[in-house]
Amino acid sequence: MFQGAITITRRGFLGGIFLLSLCLASASAQQTVDKTVATISDGGRTELITLSDLRWQLALQPDVQINPPSSEDLNRALQRLIDQRLFALEAERLPREAPLKAEINAKINEIVSYFPTPVEFERRLKLVGFKSITDLNFERLIAQRIAIEKYLDFRFRSFIVITADDEAQYYRNVYVPDFQRRNAGVIVPSLDSKRAEIVQALTEERVGQQIETFLDDAKRRAEIVILSPV
Repeated sequence: MFQGAITITRRGFLGGIFLLSLCLASASAQQTVDKTVATISDGGRTELITLSDLRWQLALQPDVQINPPSSEDLNRALQRLIDQRLFALEAERLPREAPLKAEINAKINEIVSYFPTPVEFERRLKLVGFKSITDLNFERLIAQRIAIEKYLDFRFRSFIVITADDEAQYYRNVYVPDFQRRNAGVIVPSLDSKRAEIVQALTEERVGQQIETFLDDAKRRAEIVILSPV
């Protein structure tokens, strides 16, 4: 159930979960005064979201101001972190091997690629309390991100089945009209030539729908308390 001064509203989840939106842990090296913004409990354990967590979330998003952050961006980060903590609580029920160092490095390189330069990315990390891009607390946070992504792949993506009829219907009703709208007078590519692209689009669409349903159910079961409006 939901408590506190702020009512958490339902929002679309697609477009955010697999992008630069997954930040989870509290870094013990953080020296600034912190405060708990929200708590999430599933009846077994309770997760905290602190103001530092929100700032770390924003630091990984290009073109988002972090010094100082806006209330709108902080609240958007809060909603994303609530979603992530709900996934984290669920993922812990299915213990898996910890991410390898190579996986962590690859994920960090992926994140860095979204920024103009590695120097700019590291500058943002330092603004929110990390020492560098190789800070162990930052690597731990990224490891948790990888763990959740693996859970999402296992929980949702691995069970999606796209049939030949699904592909044909999407090609006819979505792909062709969209292509013709954007490329007037150009011959439309065949279904066979675009099959892989269509399967990927349908898969992501269905994964997004299942994630949205999961979050709606998880929020009804969990106790989410907003302690400090941002």
